[in-house]
Amino acid sequence: MNRRINLMTKLISKILFICLLSGLAASAVADDIKPPFGIRHYDKGLAPDFSLQDMDGETFELKNTRGHWVFLHFWASWCGPCKKEMPAVQRLADTMKDQLQIVMINTAEDEDTVFTFLAAINVELNSLIDKDGLVTEEWKPRGLPTSFLINPRGEIKYQAIGGRDWDKPEYISFLKQLTAASD
Repeated sequence: MNRRINLMTKLISKILFICLLSGLAASAVADDIKPPFGIRHYDKGLAPDFSLQDMDGETFELKNTRGHWVFLHFWASWCGPCKKEMPAVQRLADTMKDQLQIVMINTAEDEDTVFTFLAAINVELNSLIDKDGLVTEEWKPRGLPTSFLINPRGEIKYQAIGGRDWDKPEYISFLKQLTAASD
């Protein structure tokens, strides 16, 4: 009986060790994926949590996204590059809807302005409203638009400053590799 328990204990220890190594390998693989032009490694530790309302008045908390890769995107309606890239962000959201959580944050504008802007460019993305700009101030994007990629552990891993053609194959491929590596 003791021998059977010892064998089971050793087997369970080996399985746990293999699981641990697999998790570390997946994390290392995600960190080793080369980002395309315009996306840089940005290891800043845990993402600052926030709570904002969306255009429908629903409350969103960043901490509730743990377990998923997050594309956190700061933008404003008056920003030319934001307007230009928004349809590509919509196509990215459509393409990656099961692998990547898209979180849009409008900086210091009201719901009517955001709704009118998105309707005018035919984009169906829901956006959080940072009316007073305090979340934007805490995150300190160096310009608009700025996007951050947050891993499933809630750590900021990548940053992109300025507009991107997010629906181009090199960006989609990068994001698919990233999300697959951490599953």
